[in-house]
Amino acid sequence: MGAGLWARRSATLYLAAWLMLGLMLAGLFGAASGAGMGPSLLFALPLVLVYACVCGFSAYYLCRAYPLAKKSLARVAGVFFLTAAIAALLWCAAAAAWTALWQWLAPQMAVLTSPPVMAVMFGVGVLLYGMTACGHYLALEFERARLFETRELELRLLAQDAELRMLRTQIDPHFLFNSLNSISALTAIDAGAARDMTLRLAGFFRHTLGLEAHRKVSLADEVELVQRFLAIEQVRFGPRLSFACRVGDDAAQCLLPPMILQPLVENAVKHGIGGLLDGGMVTLSGERVGSQLKLWIENDIDPDEGMAAGRRDGNGNGSSKGEGRGIGLANVRQRLLAAYGIEASVHAARTQNTFRVDLVLPAQTGD
Repeated sequence: MGAGLWARRSATLYLAAWLMLGLMLAGLFGAASGAGMGPSLLFALPLVLVYACVCGFSAYYLCRAYPLAKKSLARVAGVFFLTAAIAALLWCAAAAAWTALWQWLAPQMAVLTSPPVMAVMFGVGVLLYGMTACGHYLALEFERARLFETRELELRLLAQDAELRMLRTQIDPHFLFNSLNSISALTAIDAGAARDMTLRLAGFFRHTLGLEAHRKVSLADEVELVQRFLAIEQVRFGPRLSFACRVGDDAAQCLLPPMILQPLVENAVKHGIGGLLDGGMVTLSGERVGSQLKLWIENDIDPDEGMAAGRRDGNGNGSSKGEGRGIGLANVRQRLLAAYGIEASVHAARTQNTFRVDLVLPAQTGD
């Protein structure tokens, strides 16, 4: 629809420009022959419209046949000059035949053409053909640039989608391995709880199968997914694991990449609550501030835990725990970078008793 509208507007502007030239040519014929404006218009406008069609179609196919990027400039100029001269001569011949026809049909309204007028008409015809060819070349270059931009955008979206899928495949096995290790440890303690955790895990992955890396979900759906994950972990931790959610209604409608919070909550449980004998709380908060969606996840930690083991800066330094936490944060950073570029950010900070991860991303909704 957009291309058709653009073509109709271009054709309208093209004909309007040629009609203006027809008025000028009518004035030239009227001044040279002494005919009135009416006979001059009846004589000039049909000639101009016919020549407009000839120039338009002829120059278009020549521009297609002789692209500037593949043909030498001298050859292109020679071909177009020869074609313009032939077209202008045919136009002058048509004007002479048109004059003869008017003299036969209505001598009193005939517009006489003199050799100087025909010479001017020939020069104008060559010039108009050249201008039409230049216009076609500009239109073809514009079309080529637009097509190139469209293909570049499609390739960029495909690359982004491939990157998101790759990061997603890194997150899913990471969570699965940790969950299977938890089930294995729970089997020796409480077989019923292990079975319950297995069923919850199956339900969790059944839910995530419907998620696509390139389709965003609402924060409300993402919170529901986090709650499913925590329900699995609570089978193992019991009352030691508490969860609080403080998300505003306007923030809950905002969109974000699927499973972007799950690895952060997983880190909070495994490396935070898992190191506390009395357990602790994981808090998920979110609010919309203007055009930004701000999220943060806090969890209690062991104040005596070594800094090397407690780092979650995404560098993967320190102990194995630090490496696991680094993978989660690094994946979240890369996914946000791929989805939003510099508009999104992730910051992690540790205090004596808590660890907090802040996410800032554009506030997008379904509308």
